[in-house]
Amino acid sequence: MFLKGAFFASMIKNIINEKMELLDIVNDKNEVIGHAEREEIYRKKLPHRIVHVLIFDDQGKMALHKRSNSVSFCPNHWSTPVGGHVLSGETYKQAALREYKEELGINSPVEFAFEDVYDDGIRPKKFLQTFKTLYNGPFNINPKAVQEIRFFTLDEIKEMIKNKELFHPELLFLLKKHFNV
Repeated sequence: MFLKGAFFASMIKNIINEKMELLDIVNDKNEVIGHAEREEIYRKKLPHRIVHVLIFDDQGKMALHKRSNSVSFCPNHWSTPVGGHVLSGETYKQAALREYKEELGINSPVEFAFEDVYDDGIRPKKFLQTFKTLYNGPFNINPKAVQEIRFFTLDEIKEMIKNKELFHPELLFLLKKHFNV
């Protein structure tokens, strides 16, 4: 059985994107203007897209995951339970569901929460889309990416920040902007 040209090309593109992490380069209007491998994006500080998924339990607590000590950026930092790069050709929602499955081994329905531009002046400008979902667990974490995942109240998160626990900078940005933490 032969695969149709467009379907086959799409399949190959997805396989290559995942192995090389080919990302879209975007302009200030978040329009795709090119593509590059992740390493080049960061070396040249090119603007690109990032996705996050916030997970809440039925009591309104927010899940955070502690990043593995083997990840390249912000090891041992608390982070959004799901987050990562939007691969070239993916929609934000497709990336959210892919990252969710990769990091936590599960999926639940996600809905759009907010869109932001994150620019700390040090790293490349990032166009963020954040989704949210209701899920109580259990999780099947990927130990290469995640040490642990737990639910916290916003007051507990405020206390953790006050006590100088390590937080991923994008999570801090989202907490301050959207949750007054």
